Amino acid sequence: MTLQQLKYVICVADKGSISEAAKSLFISQPSLSNAIKELELEIKTTIFTRTNKGIRMSPEGAEFLGYARQVIQQSELLEEKYLNSPRTKQRFSISTHHYLFAANAFVELIQEFGGEEYEFTFRETTTYEVIQDVKNLKSELGIIYLSEFNESVIRKLLKESNLVFSELFTASPHIFIYKQHPLASRHSVTLEELDEYPCLNFEQGEHNSFYFSEEILSTRSVKKSIKVSDRAAVVNMLIGVNGYTISTGVFPEYLHGEDIISVRLDVDELIHVGTIMHKDVTLTYLGELYLDALKRIAEELKEKST
Repeated sequence: MTLQQLKYVICVADKGSISEAAKSLFISQPSLSNAIKELELEIKTTIFTRTNKGIRMSPEGAEFLGYARQVIQQSELLEEKYLNSPRTKQRFSISTHHYLFAANAFVELIQEFGGEEYEFTFRETTTYEVIQDVKNLKSELGIIYLSEFNESVIRKLLKESNLVFSELFTASPHIFIYKQHPLASRHSVTLEELDEYPCLNFEQGEHNSFYFSEEILSTRSVKKSIKVSDRAAVVNMLIGVNGYTISTGVFPEYLHGEDIISVRLDVDELIHVGTIMHKDVTLTYLGELYLDALKRIAEELKEKST
C-alpha cells in the first residue's frame, strides 16, 4: 500500500468516476483502474463496486476512505513542515444536530485556521446520518445528545459502530418561541400550556424512530405537529404560526437576531450534549481545533449557569 494509491482512491471518490479521476491525475484510465484493483487485492477489501452505471463506494470502502484521508492529510502536513512543500488545500468535515453552538464553533475554526485554501463541510443532518458519517469517517466528529429515554438505544448503536460519546455539557430543556408569542413573558412553561401551539420537530427521514428524534419528549402526543428539515424553516414557523421547538436554550440570539427567545420548559428531564468520534481514529489538527472551540463554548455555558 502506497501513499499514491491512497491518493488515487480519494480522487476517484471525490470525482465519482474513474475516467474523471484519471483526467484529473493525468494518467490513463486503465492504469488507474489497475492501481485500485491491486490495492483492493492487497487489503482484501472491495473499495468500489462496478456497475453498468459506473462505480459506487462500498460500505467497507467508505470506512477505508476515511482512514486514507487521515493518512494523506498527515503526510501533507509533514511535507509542508519539513520539506517546505506548498500548502495544500485542507479538508475537514463534521456532522451535527441542528445546534447553533456547533455552527458558532465552526466559525471559530475557520477564523483560527486562516488558511488560503480549504474545503470544510458542516453537515446539519439526522441522528442516524450523524452516526453513520462518523462511523464511515465521512466526518471526524459528530454532535448529538443523550437523554434518559434514548441513551440505552443510542449507546448500543454507538458501540456497534465503534464510536465513543464524550459529554460537552448538560442542559435543561427550553423552548424556542417568537418574542411576541403569548407565552414569551413567562419564566417557565408546562407541556400543558403548549397544547394549543404547533410543535416543530426536525424530520429524521426513513430512520424516524422516537429514539432518533432530535428533540426530547418525542413520544408525547401533540395536537399540532410540523416536521421541518432545516433551521431557516424553524425560524419562519416560530414567527409565522406561533410555533415552538424544544431544545437546549443555548444561543437563541443566533437564530434570528433578538426575535427568538428561549423559555425554560418545566419538565424533569436533562439533555446531555456531546461529541462522537471513531474509537480507533486520532483527530487531525483541524479536528483538535474544532473540539477546542466546542469545549470553550461548553465552559462558557457552565459559567453562565452558575
